[in-house]
Amino acid sequence: MSQPTSPTPGTSRPAASSSGNDSGSAWAGGGTLFAGFLLLVDGVLGVIKGIAGIATNDVYAAVNDYVFKFNVTTWGWIHLILGVVLIFVGWGILKGATWARAVGIALVSLNLIANFMWLPYTPIWAVVTIAIDVFIIWALCTDRSKPAF
Repeated sequence: MSQPTSPTPGTSRPAASSSGNDSGSAWAGGGTLFAGFLLLVDGVLGVIKGIAGIATNDVYAAVNDYVFKFNVTTWGWIHLILGVVLIFVGWGILKGATWARAVGIALVSLNLIANFMWLPYTPIWAVVTIAIDVFIIWALCTDRSKPAF
């Protein structure tokens, strides 16, 4: 049986990782890549939601006595514009653009608020979109490979 030997004086052990949280940064980095794809998907779905709202007013359920009540065409334009911009920002995140993370956090926050206000029209889909947006915000905020601001 051989016993483990300690390094001889003047030699060094292999360097430990410089950051004690490599698995966390790998997770966040992978999350950022996934967030970029989710932004693209969220944007495309927002465009589809917007076109449906603009095309006809009776696609979504009518809501009476709602504080944030807009006409469905107005909501359609809101979702269409947000969707197009989210696609652009998602593309920027996938390309590694430095501006895209900060802009992504801000725009996804606006998208989350818009979908919260959209809740009475399509409750299940709005909740799904809100959950996706929360994950995107988390992923963009936790990746420390490049500063977001």
